[in-house]
Amino acid sequence: MRKLALSDEILLQIDKAARYIGGEVNSVMKDKKKVDIRFCMAFPDVYEIGMSNLGMMILYDMFNKREDVWCERLFSPWTDLDKIMREQHIPLFALESQEPVKDFDFLGITMGYEMCYTNVLQLLDLSGIPLKAADRTEEDPIVIGGGACAYNPEPMAPFFDLIYIGEGETSYDALFDAYKANRAAGGTREDFLLAAAKVPGIYVPAFYDVSYNEDGTIASFAPGRPGVPEKVDKQLVLDMENGYDRLESPVVPFIKATQDRVTLEIQRGCIRGCRFCQAGMVYRPTRERDVETLKESARTMLQRTGHEEISLSSLSSSDYSELKELVTFLINEFDGKAVNISLPSLRIDAFALDVMSKVQDVKKGSLTFAPEAGTQRLRDVINKGLTEEDILYGAGQAFEGGWNKVKLYFMLGLPTETEDDMKGIAYLAEKIAERYYEIPKDQRNGKVQISVSTSFFVPKPFTPFQWASMFREEDFIEKAKVVKEEIRAQLNQKSIRYHWHEPDVTVLEGFLARGDRRCADVILSAYRKGALYDAWSETLRYDLWKEAFRETGVSLEFYTMRERSTEEILPWDFIDAGVSKDFLKREWKNAREEKVTPNCRQQCSGCGARKYKGGVCVEGQD
Repeated sequence: MRKLALSDEILLQIDKAARYIGGEVNSVMKDKKKVDIRFCMAFPDVYEIGMSNLGMMILYDMFNKREDVWCERLFSPWTDLDKIMREQHIPLFALESQEPVKDFDFLGITMGYEMCYTNVLQLLDLSGIPLKAADRTEEDPIVIGGGACAYNPEPMAPFFDLIYIGEGETSYDALFDAYKANRAAGGTREDFLLAAAKVPGIYVPAFYDVSYNEDGTIASFAPGRPGVPEKVDKQLVLDMENGYDRLESPVVPFIKATQDRVTLEIQRGCIRGCRFCQAGMVYRPTRERDVETLKESARTMLQRTGHEEISLSSLSSSDYSELKELVTFLINEFDGKAVNISLPSLRIDAFALDVMSKVQDVKKGSLTFAPEAGTQRLRDVINKGLTEEDILYGAGQAFEGGWNKVKLYFMLGLPTETEDDMKGIAYLAEKIAERYYEIPKDQRNGKVQISVSTSFFVPKPFTPFQWASMFREEDFIEKAKVVKEEIRAQLNQKSIRYHWHEPDVTVLEGFLARGDRRCADVILSAYRKGALYDAWSETLRYDLWKEAFRETGVSLEFYTMRERSTEEILPWDFIDAGVSKDFLKREWKNAREEKVTPNCRQQCSGCGARKYKGGVCVEGQD
């Protein structure tokens, strides 16, 4: 019988003890003596958030299908347990076996959000693993990173032995086989890293050298070992039937997860080409899953989990070509079975409203629009592909269908933004309110409620805006004030609520998103001063980060305020993410000229993804 790593006394002291005990339905137990590789899959945030991460669940399932691998899970201990573990010198442990992470062969850490970087160091620190890869010995696990932030791994490069670029289904088998072969041959840690560097998609930071110009920009970035590739190629699944790992028995959390439901991934990628969106660029080309397979997976997952909700996962669900058939099936199949259907990322049109009226039981919740910008000019700059007419028509259709709550999401600080663009957010909200009151009073569903939220723009790698400058914290606050005051001046201002994102988080995210290896010193300094759970407003200590910048002498403004030249070597230029630099330069130029680029199904824009010979790039070809 398993012995829990934490005593009953400790479990009674901490919040949500179920986060740390494992043993959930569909979790995998194996005999450690009968496997060759023990892999600890870690998510640098709390259990509830990590258990909602689809990528982590897919890899957990895929790795455990190999008889020679046992994959276990690990999440960041919350601050209460973190304190106890340090005081009592309790080593961090995996959920399934409850055994120390330091005893594993691999520690894999998902980097999904830049503001979790100090939590990555927490996982290493509590595990007793040296924080920097250069200080690790033959006795330490191989530490490998992956996830969306791996598309600029440089700020975290010194802390990882390996970093996986792209979708995990492709190269992990080759990596595990190389590890077993190296061990059988009596090879060293260094021998394995050299072998791993030759596996497609695997980046070994220690094998690359960086030099800098006097102005702080990168002078050169190149491999420092023979046989190490100059470019690391993004890995992706092209055959979404045979190459895709079908997740049919996801682990069921003991406590309510952030996304407490079955998640059905219907496609990868996006055809839209929004110029601020990293996911829409790096996950190209768009690849759809077969509708019949999805139907079967939906039945199986609901049966094996007992969940009462199923969500369709995609960057833009409306663009899935078989959406109507799939949704109709789900409605009919689970009618009367108390299964709710969640449809995020939908464009609001007649079909979407018809579907939502069937799946939203009892009360009609809020409808969500993401115009991103307040004026048509700025929506053209960001290539949103959404007109004011589209928004007002969708809102009008919804209001006539009985909805009275609308959420609107915008960004402030976008390239070329003017005061008119900021005020346009208030004007658009007012027009939507006016559209509601055009409906005869006896047909309205109470008062209209419009929630306006603004986040602040962060330029991301591999987007046309990767060269753009950001603003200071105080500038972002002033922009939010402009919107707030203009909303207060509207006739229907009592129907409009306004919220904005914290500017300090935005500035830090911008620093980490486009940083280079020198930024690692700031992250390490902030962590040692006590920075942890920076993604949580109640635990973010921005003052500690300011101290870290002063202590290391690294300039925050160099990474955030400066517009890059298109000729500058960027920290992530060694990665081939499928979209060419020439395409991104063209789109950066088109943005400043306010030119709209058609979506992938309307016209190929020559982004570079056609070289993969799959997905939307070959639709309609024999």
